[in-house]
Amino acid sequence: MKVLVIDVGGTYIKVGTGAPDESTKIRSGQDMNPERMAQEVKQVTAGWGYDVVTIGYPGPVVNGRPAVEPRNLGAGWVGFDYEKAFGRPVRLINDAAMQALGSYEGGRMLFLGLGTGLGSALVANGQLEPLELAHLPYRRNRTFEDYVGARGIKRMGRKRWQRHVEKVVEILKHGLQADYVMLGGGQTKKLKRLPDGLRLGDNFCAIPGGIRLWEATVSECTDPSAARRRVPAGGSVPSP
Repeated sequence: MKVLVIDVGGTYIKVGTGAPDESTKIRSGQDMNPERMAQEVKQVTAGWGYDVVTIGYPGPVVNGRPAVEPRNLGAGWVGFDYEKAFGRPVRLINDAAMQALGSYEGGRMLFLGLGTGLGSALVANGQLEPLELAHLPYRRNRTFEDYVGARGIKRMGRKRWQRHVEKVVEILKHGLQADYVMLGGGQTKKLKRLPDGLRLGDNFCAIPGGIRLWEATVSECTDPSAARRRVPAGGSVPSP
């Protein structure tokens, strides 16, 4: 069974099947709605061939459906008929949960996605628990997402943003009793140092995470091309 994985983000939509020559991305943004997403994905994947579809959705997913409209995209995602649009069986999952599935290395792992917003998921002994931590209050009437997402780095600058990333990671790791924290998302390239117990994932893992959604068990992301980068406390972050 061949799985087409669609990772919907506020800046780009990443598309792939796990095959080396079947990976691409589409520019996203505030005017991206589900009809346009489906149309553009089908255009760029013409000739690939696939049996089923996984969609990583930037928001809560309940009973396999988006529960609320995304903040950073256009409207219409909640009531859209994805299976009709693609003509294939479709499974939806929170986008951070999908990357968490692909990044899992055993034990209790908290995944935080630093992108346009803040994605989050917990994998505990192979069991996936999607989380919605982004909009919880943090400080000064702002949320975690306001400080560690794209708006935070724009408002505060990289150095102050990094300090808040470290504080937020410490708070959430302790509160959820995670063995380690895996960071993903496009903003991770702006980090210069990592505290102990924190690991850098790779956006590649969203694709195997979407594939594993159709499998019976959660396994580790072991493809060597993912090249997850572990950095010791106080170490510098290597370039992607």
